[in-house]
Amino acid sequence: MKIFTSAQIHELDKYTIEHEPIASLDLMERAAKALTRSIMEIWPTTTPIVVFSGPGNNGGDGLAVARLLAEEGYQVSVYLFNISGHLSTECAANKKRLEDCKRIHTFVEVVQEFDPPVLEKNMLVVDALFGSGINKPLAGGFAVLVKYINASLAQVVSIDVPSGLMTEDNTYNVRAHIIRATMTLTLQQPKLSFLFPEFQQNIGQLRILDIRLSQEGTDRIETPFMVIEETDVRSRILSRPPFAHKGQMGNAMLIAGSYCMAGAAILAAKACLRAGVGKVTVNSPKRNIPILQTSVPEAVIQMGNDETIFAEAIEAEDYQALGIGPGLGQTEQTAIAVIAQLRRTQCPIVADADALNILGSHRAWIQQLPKGTILTPHPKEFDRLEGHSADSYERLTKARKLAERIQGYVIVKGRYSAICMPDGQVLFNPTGNAGMATAGSGDVLTGIITALLARGYKQQDACIVGVYLHGLAGDLAAQALGEESLIASDIIQYLPQAFKRLQ
Repeated sequence: MKIFTSAQIHELDKYTIEHEPIASLDLMERAAKALTRSIMEIWPTTTPIVVFSGPGNNGGDGLAVARLLAEEGYQVSVYLFNISGHLSTECAANKKRLEDCKRIHTFVEVVQEFDPPVLEKNMLVVDALFGSGINKPLAGGFAVLVKYINASLAQVVSIDVPSGLMTEDNTYNVRAHIIRATMTLTLQQPKLSFLFPEFQQNIGQLRILDIRLSQEGTDRIETPFMVIEETDVRSRILSRPPFAHKGQMGNAMLIAGSYCMAGAAILAAKACLRAGVGKVTVNSPKRNIPILQTSVPEAVIQMGNDETIFAEAIEAEDYQALGIGPGLGQTEQTAIAVIAQLRRTQCPIVADADALNILGSHRAWIQQLPKGTILTPHPKEFDRLEGHSADSYERLTKARKLAERIQGYVIVKGRYSAICMPDGQVLFNPTGNAGMATAGSGDVLTGIITALLARGYKQQDACIVGVYLHGLAGDLAAQALGEESLIASDIIQYLPQAFKRLQ
């Protein structure tokens, strides 16, 4: 699913109007009907509704929704803000339709002073002040109105975008001047800013409504941002030949676990095995060996030459993929061994956890990464690599540039993990849940992607399939166990079900 900028959203609307063809006002009515249906599914006709509409097309949507709700028997009060004395053509047309509707409880066109209505707990506010077109923070009376709505106990449903939220870059926005919605009913596609954690309190529950914008227009418009869909993943899954043997299913090497951090190596190894690789070898310090042999009997254990740390790079020519970093520690001796390992390894590499922290403290080494390397940082690890970011948009921008600079793959982990490609494309992963915010979850992802690489997946496909599978297994685990009690090993336990669903 493509994610468009505000300018591209306007372009797609225009394309639909010209090529369906359909009048702009009729397209607005189609959107209003979809919005009205969604509201009626949740809030009964006994709910008093207050609609705040702005002067643009988002306000026109709000006026149309108000009329349709009133015709369905809701008590609807409408406040149209026309401070400048100019309404968009569609907004003006819907104002006329609203005035002709006899069932509207209250209609006030605000041109100067505004005495706000009392917003009670049992009420629903429909926020239709501003949509995807705004490019600067709300100020003056609109900022005051947003604060008033946010301070009330009423539930709020925002049309398309919570008023005040910009669809992409909110670096210089004023957070207090953005509506905090109970639910956002967005039209056709999610907006980029919806995928950033700092705005979840503004979006609330998200519903994406299909208003049948032109598929041809959608296909024609190019964008670097996409949300992965299950069909994208299914088409990439490799089949297992009926006469396969373990030598054909890949040999993966994991360099993981300092002394007292054997658990990270265990989780990565178990995940690697569950992800279908033929053979896993784990290189770990001497003191970890008894624990690993007991915990993961299916893995081959390679004893490092130090008692407690990874201290010397190993030969990796016999392996089809290498994962490095989980629980490794950050001693200077380990750091030197890590960069030596990265330089000399010829097979595809997944670098995670302490391998990333080491690169973050030796930033000049980043340019020595082999082409195609996959980095899997969480936000703090990424900031150590590329410096502090003010918000998720800035971090995403830096991640895209890093992926292009090293000609590799950067997966910034989170609720919507962002896979940044060498060509500047970004794919957001929709699977996963808050229960996966638990120690070891990242080690599991490292094991999965390393296994897929060893199995023969290309780096791009290994990233897409691996991140999606990881989140899907977490979702299946949460369905069975609940989010609160989910631990990293549960993700591994549900990997088989995730594979079965995709196959």
